Amino acid sequence: MISISFLLTALVIVLIPGTGVIYTINTGLTQKKRIMLAAAFGCTLGIIPHIVACVLGLSAIMHMSAKIFSVIKYAGAVYLMYLAWKTWTSAGQLELDENRFATTSLKTAARGVVLNLLNPKLTLFFFSFLPQFIPSDTVDKIDCMIVLSLVFMLMTLIVFIIYGLIAGALRELIQRRKPIMKNIERGFALSFAGLSIKLALED
Repeated sequence: MISISFLLTALVIVLIPGTGVIYTINTGLTQKKRIMLAAAFGCTLGIIPHIVACVLGLSAIMHMSAKIFSVIKYAGAVYLMYLAWKTWTSAGQLELDENRFATTSLKTAARGVVLNLLNPKLTLFFFSFLPQFIPSDTVDKIDCMIVLSLVFMLMTLIVFIIYGLIAGALRELIQRRKPIMKNIERGFALSFAGLSIKLALED
């Protein structure tokens, strides 16, 4: 069921920087490890609704209905632009408070969930990607799709955490040079804005 070709293809897809990767790296650079893990976990949880939609066949309906796709698409674009604005305005003003881990972790994870939840391309991606790796002789294709989805989510979480840990390892070095940190944060803000525009222009 879980072929080498699936694992390699999924790994390449997960490694490609997208909104979740950018969000996790940004959190790794600007927050402590616990908050970064919350970001990676939240972004991974945000994949679940798309997998459910794929398994239930709702993605086919979304694909046929331009209006449904457009509503979710523009909502996601607006949210990305909001993140861009928040990141830009808070650049260079980072204050770490160890007593706020629980609340901050929850908010960070929630943002990660919303970030991927409002990306309709993920549903269409799973709908077109997963069936390619389901053996034709498989009796229960839904169970197979669920297993492949869970493997994909696990790979996503691991890769996001690795990205975040690398960013965290560079955090203290970069934070000693505040102008550099400020420019990096604003770079992430521009990345979010660029992804927002790209999503809004998606057919």
